[in-house]
Amino acid sequence: MASSETDGPPATGPVIRVAIIDDQAMVRQGFGALLDAQGDLSVVGSAADGDEAVALVRRTRPDVVLMDIRMPRMNGLDATRAILGMPGLEHPRVIMLTTFDADEYVFSALQAGASGFLLKDATAEDLVAAVRIVAGGDALLAPSITSRLIADYVARPPAHARSATLAPLTERELDVMRLVAGGSSNAEIAQQLFLSEQTVKTHVSRILGKLGLRDRTQMVIAAYESGLVGIGR
Repeated sequence: MASSETDGPPATGPVIRVAIIDDQAMVRQGFGALLDAQGDLSVVGSAADGDEAVALVRRTRPDVVLMDIRMPRMNGLDATRAILGMPGLEHPRVIMLTTFDADEYVFSALQAGASGFLLKDATAEDLVAAVRIVAGGDALLAPSITSRLIADYVARPPAHARSATLAPLTERELDVMRLVAGGSSNAEIAQQLFLSEQTVKTHVSRILGKLGLRDRTQMVIAAYESGLVGIGR
């Protein structure tokens, strides 16, 4: 099915531009209607497969892409790699839409640079919140799949994955990293550690820089790989 585009609703503040990629028309239409109904979100286009997705992102420059994993012609994983590898483009945040039986794809998506994962049967509230969370720079690992996803990933990481070394981090940075791995937002970390939110943001930025990590999602993986945190702790 050909891609479709909309201008989205007017908004008085900053608008988060969203692209929806899924091979099911009902999913695209349902997600699109839900997101467009929010004053701060605008669906700039939709596509039915990875090939269309790459062209759509290049043309519309969305802030967030909702990406199905299993699609014809080009799957969501390959499309994510292609989109995040585009030169001369401010790369969007990609949320992978997944089910438990797609876990194998999700492992590789972590390496491809996806910023979050959400079950396709998530509630409307969870979907809207996910777009806002990822657009704001936070990683999104749906609570219902985080433990299984991370545990399986750490048990059998890709051969090229490097072991995380946390030696450069200070004790305070380790505290912040533990809380990030536990799913806490910057505001929640600030409250727990009695810091300002800006100070937490600075710590997060320094952790990413010291460890050579791309984003908070990779920080979560590094925390588990290094043993800083573990399933059930």
